[in-house]
Amino acid sequence: MANIIQYIEESYNELVHKVTWPTWDQLQSSSIVVLVASVIFALLIFAMDYLFGINVKFVNESPDFGAWPGILGFYYEFIGAYKIK
Repeated sequence: MANIIQYIEESYNELVHKVTWPTWDQLQSSSIVVLVASVIFALLIFAMDYLFGINVKFVNESPDFGAWPGILGFYYEFIGAYKIK
């Protein structure tokens, strides 16, 4: 039990006296960087989904790609991967 109390005291001491915490301005700038990177990655994933035609719907047992089937959509239709038995 003494080891647990000592561990908690040392952890508290380190967090209060030895850790350098970021300033409010640093936190805001880091948050903006994370937000911008998240938006860029989301747009990239959206573009890849749209390009490769991940959004295939089946209407009357045949694939309906909507406006653009994507490269994989053309390939899957060519090899007959969308045939329903």
